[in-house]
Amino acid sequence: MKKFLLAVKSSLKWIVFGGTLFFILKAFKDNWQNVTEAKIEPRGWIILAFALMITLLAHIWSGLVWTGLLKAFKQPITRKWALQVYLMTNLAKYLPGNVGHFYGRISAVYQAGGSLQVASLSVLLEPLLMASAAFLVTLLASAIGLIKTNFSPWLWQVNLTLLITTFLGVHPKILNPSLKFLSRLKSQEKESTITIEQNLSIYFLGEIFFLLLRGSGFGLTWMALLPLDLSQIPTLFSVFSFAWLMGLIIPGAPGGIGVFEAVAIALLSGQQLPKGVILSAIASYRMISILAEAIAAGLAWSIGQFFPVNSRW
Repeated sequence: MKKFLLAVKSSLKWIVFGGTLFFILKAFKDNWQNVTEAKIEPRGWIILAFALMITLLAHIWSGLVWTGLLKAFKQPITRKWALQVYLMTNLAKYLPGNVGHFYGRISAVYQAGGSLQVASLSVLLEPLLMASAAFLVTLLASAIGLIKTNFSPWLWQVNLTLLITTFLGVHPKILNPSLKFLSRLKSQEKESTITIEQNLSIYFLGEIFFLLLRGSGFGLTWMALLPLDLSQIPTLFSVFSFAWLMGLIIPGAPGGIGVFEAVAIALLSGQQLPKGVILSAIASYRMISILAEAIAAGLAWSIGQFFPVNSRW
């Protein structure tokens, strides 16, 4: 039965990936002439450079949020070391399986003397907080009419359950007993040495700020190709949040590649925007995002070569 479920899960990923890839390729095929006509002026390249810097800052900020989670659990790590680990493992999410970055972070924390239990919990909480932040933005955007998703009610119910569960689960009164129970299962000790005193919902606000930075990079990418009215910016940010959320939670290609693009294209097609610009902007932002992650990983590695990893700040 377990092998059957694994086979179904693997097949589902390929079906989603194949479907989204077909949708994206068809969109490019139908609008190829419009895509090639989209030109970037010198001013646009400057704006794209700003989009790259903002996206780079977003990844660094996300690493600081994860670092904060580890410090909240009193792990024996430094902030610089944890940030380096986060940024250098980020590119591993594009490996098959979409779990390489999680494994790298768990392994690094454990080898540094941290708790395997907390390391695993931290890489679980981080995407949960991200998804909850994105869903909250999407929920508000849908409520005030900025976007029309037209997705099945069950998908909204799943995300709403995720949001409520995350908010309740990060409270010390619920989290500490859970940690104690897991510790007993592992070591048969009567008391867990791992406790948390602060409410981790503060890191939810950190993930909202991360989303604001990523959405700003997305908006700047659009501005490099097409002048935007102020009234269009909230809609673009809402579309980005929902597409990014779908890329995070729907099984598909590693790193959300394909799912994000397909959802963004579908949502933006209903707006009064040129098809060619839609495709060009989404493709450009994907390249900017990957480039920002690569630069962040390179910077983290370079800093580690010039400054001792055990330095504290």
